[in-house]
Amino acid sequence: MKSDLTTQILTLLLAVLAIAGAVLVLRTVMQTREWRAITILANGQNNFLTQSQVLFNDVAAYNQKNPSPELTKLLQSIQPKPAAH
Repeated sequence: MKSDLTTQILTLLLAVLAIAGAVLVLRTVMQTREWRAITILANGQNNFLTQSQVLFNDVAAYNQKNPSPELTKLLQSIQPKPAAH
């Protein structure tokens, strides 16, 4: 009788642990997919920022060779500000 009860308890524990493992696997898969989607978005935003900075630098270099008061005013208004810490 005691052996039968122990077997049932161990079988129940095994089932609970198997279900918990399956749930953890599913959560890991979903979080990995989300992480990949966020990474793709972040890469796109970083590319946009890099291209914007290159364009800003090109326009600033052009404005130094061919000064224009309107362009100077525009460049000063959109010049990146230092990050506040």
